[in-house]
Amino acid sequence: MKRKIIPYNPKLKLLARELRNNSTKSEIILWGKLKGKQFYGYDFHRQKPIDNYILDFFCVELLLGIELDGYSHEFLEVHQKDVKKEKQLNKFGITVLRFSDEQVLKDMENVLRAIEFYISEFEKHTPNPSQEGS
Repeated sequence: MKRKIIPYNPKLKLLARELRNNSTKSEIILWGKLKGKQFYGYDFHRQKPIDNYILDFFCVELLLGIELDGYSHEFLEVHQKDVKKEKQLNKFGITVLRFSDEQVLKDMENVLRAIEFYISEFEKHTPNPSQEGS
């Protein structure tokens, strides 16, 4: 199965690096659970530029973006930008899971459960490449 090429704006690389170097507490904590293929063997990246956006976390194999929302996302203007971003990412086949900083800090178990559920649903509906054509 040929992987779809997902475009990104090269001008965002520097900003993505800055965001990685200035992570929020909730990003650091969730990254501790996702990094190094330790979460079901999937390779997640932090602050990944995609199209004209930067996703907090992204796994290309799963076409999964994870966004952590701080208090600013409660404002209508920020919320509208989030909706626009999500619609654009959906056009590339990317599903975005959103969690609040508070959920990560106070209820990590359920955050991880939601990601696990997405993975199990994804795996149910995706053929194993080693079994294709048999």
